[in-house]
Amino acid sequence: MGATNDPSASVESIDTSGLQPLPVPPSQLGESPFWHPAEQVLYWCDIPGQALNRFDPASGTHAQWSFPVEPGCCAPLQDGGLLLAMRDGLWRFDTDSGRRTRLAAAPYDTARQRFNDGKGDPQGRFWVGTIDEPREPQAALYRFVDHRLQRVADGITVSNGLAWSGDGRTMYWSDTKAHTVHAFDFDAADGSLSRRRVFAQFPPRAEGQSLDDYGGRPDGAAVDSEGAYWTAMFEGSRLLRLAPDGRVLQSLALPVRCATMPCFGGHDLRTLYITTARENRPADELAARPWSGRVLHLRVPVPGLPVNIVQL
Repeated sequence: MGATNDPSASVESIDTSGLQPLPVPPSQLGESPFWHPAEQVLYWCDIPGQALNRFDPASGTHAQWSFPVEPGCCAPLQDGGLLLAMRDGLWRFDTDSGRRTRLAAAPYDTARQRFNDGKGDPQGRFWVGTIDEPREPQAALYRFVDHRLQRVADGITVSNGLAWSGDGRTMYWSDTKAHTVHAFDFDAADGSLSRRRVFAQFPPRAEGQSLDDYGGRPDGAAVDSEGAYWTAMFEGSRLLRLAPDGRVLQSLALPVRCATMPCFGGHDLRTLYITTARENRPADELAARPWSGRVLHLRVPVPGLPVNIVQL
C-alpha cells in the first residue's frame, strides 16, 4: 500500500522565483510535453485546440500543426518523426511534410472515449491510456506491440501519470478522477505488468470545498534522476515531488490552478517544463491567473530522465 497524502501537511517548498512562461500563446489544454534530445526542442499537444506545438529555446521559434481531431499525446520515434495518439487512433507524423500515416485504429467507441496520456517505455514500446468522457470507470491502458494495440489494464476513468522508475522496474499510472497513482512491477523483457498497487492517494474535494483549500488530483508526471516522481496536481495549483515510497518530498506552488504535466529538458535536463490548462476555467480565475494555459519553465537542481524513444 502506498502513501495517503494530506494536502495540508508541511513539506519542503521548491523555490519558484525563476518561474516564467514560454513566449508563445496559451493552449486550451496543454499536455504531453517532451524534450526531443536530437532536435533540442520542446513538443506538446493542445488537446481541445487540436494542435501540436514545438518551441526551440535557442532561436525562440514556435511552430504549430493543426489536425481534424484531438491529439491526446505525442512521442518521438526512433526513425524520425513523432507518434501521435489521437481520438481516432495512432498516427505517425512527419513534422517536415506535415503528413500523417495511420498506424492503428482506435480500439474503443470514439463517441465516448479518446486517447489521453501516452509514452514510450525504456525498451521503446509505446503505452497509451484513454479517458472516458462520461466519467465512468471504463477507460483502459494499451500497449502498442507488433503494430497492434493490446489492452493491458483497466478499471479507471481518466488515464494519466505514465512514467518509469530509473531502473526500469516500476511503472507508474494514475487515475486522475480517483485521486490515485498506481504502481506496477514492470518486466523489461516482455513489457508485462504485475503486482498492481496504490503508490500514492490524495483526498477528493469535499462538497462545497474551496479550491484554495483543495490539494488537487494527480495528472501527468515525470521521474527525475534521483527516482522521485513529479506529478501535476490538477486544480491544486502545484506540482508534487514524491519519494519512491509515495511520500511527498517537495511541493512547487504555481500561479495557475491547473497544471497538467511536467517534463525535463534543456541540454542538461535541468529545465522543468510544465503544461497547464485554461479550458472551461471561470473568467475570474483566468483574470487572476493569466498564465493559465501557458507552458511554464523553471531551472531545478536535480535533472530529469531523458524521454524514451519509441521503436515501431
